[in-house]
Amino acid sequence: MTWAMLAVFAVLVTFGAPLFIALLAAALTGFLWIGDVSMFRLAVQQFFDGIDVFTLMAIPFFILAGLLMNHAGLTDRLLVLCRALVGKVRGGLGHVNIVASILFAGVNGSAAADSSALGSILIPAMAKEGYSRAYAAGLTAGSSLIGPIIPPSIFMILYGTMTGTSIGGLFVAGVIPGLVLGIAFMVLNGLHARRHAHEIREGGDPSVSLGAALWQSVPALIAPVIILGGIIAGVVTPTESGALAVAYVIAAGFLLTRTLTVAALARTIAETARLSSAIFLIIGAAAVIGWLLTFEQVPQRFAGFVLGFAHDPLIVLLILSAITFIIGMFMEEIAALVLLTPVFAPIALAAGIDPLHFGIVMTLNITIALITPPMGACVYIVSAVGNVPIEHLFRTIWPFVVTALVALLAIIALPPITTTLPRLFGFE
Repeated sequence: MTWAMLAVFAVLVTFGAPLFIALLAAALTGFLWIGDVSMFRLAVQQFFDGIDVFTLMAIPFFILAGLLMNHAGLTDRLLVLCRALVGKVRGGLGHVNIVASILFAGVNGSAAADSSALGSILIPAMAKEGYSRAYAAGLTAGSSLIGPIIPPSIFMILYGTMTGTSIGGLFVAGVIPGLVLGIAFMVLNGLHARRHAHEIREGGDPSVSLGAALWQSVPALIAPVIILGGIIAGVVTPTESGALAVAYVIAAGFLLTRTLTVAALARTIAETARLSSAIFLIIGAAAVIGWLLTFEQVPQRFAGFVLGFAHDPLIVLLILSAITFIIGMFMEEIAALVLLTPVFAPIALAAGIDPLHFGIVMTLNITIALITPPMGACVYIVSAVGNVPIEHLFRTIWPFVVTALVALLAIIALPPITTTLPRLFGFE
């Protein structure tokens, strides 16, 4: 049954069918294979149950907050701060790109939004400073992976919802791994800058001091504090923190920066509805597949297979990561996460792996798929905004993929990277 479902899914995706249609068709294949017509009624219920989860409401709020940051002029203030922090060192604009991703990650939790918003600004600027467009686009795509790791994170919300893991704990657990990923890309960029002898003057703005840049960026930095601070303090849920972040950004855009207009707000809400609808359709369709696989005990059989020859947590994590990496290359990331988590999470738990640690490893695995050919969504985005042929970018993206994998291996090998901070704040 599983192979028949995979074949139907692969054929439909290859011929360009919408992803949720391909997933539902694969589920239909499974129902026909079983031969129980009554299961069709249950499929509708499972689809609805898959999206009828309060915590998932945080997703559109974080998407809306991230989109509004641009219209409210707050993204520009973060870029000024990044230039003041690292713009005057060798490879400055490349480092600005990475640090901007770290700061921008604290608002929307989306790599696609990060690569689109920052890429449209920084890729032309890096090209003007002597970087190749392919490198600038690759670095933008690579650093955008920080978005779903540093909280908030759409992937973590999905993982926590499916496994019952504390979303607040996952958010806190992602802070240090996100910084590790950022440092890895800064090392890569520093080596590139030395190899190509980029001048130290690039990226800095001598007219703006660090103190002035920090003061100007305070309104932009308040949004991440609202999101993470409220959750850590136990005052709000992730969904409520997202709603508060949206309310704050709207207020800042109308009253403080005065760059947000009613028309722009309406367009942003419509775009958020479009993006959120696509995500929820995929979640619902993947939930049907996940329920069917569980009904046929596919996760249990796979768990027995993996644990039959690997009991060491490190080996189990490496095996599951390798499988996720390969599947992520050929499947949309949210669908891959929703399908793989119910199968892999019980295996990790049986192997004695901390749920927060596995959640971060799983999130980073899925996130890396955003820049791996042939399905890497962020590569297509930076190709468009950076005017780089996609086939050329797919050939030059691999150093950034390898850098992300090195960071992933370090996080896998050193669980305290993810577990120390949550324990300090009382998340177990």
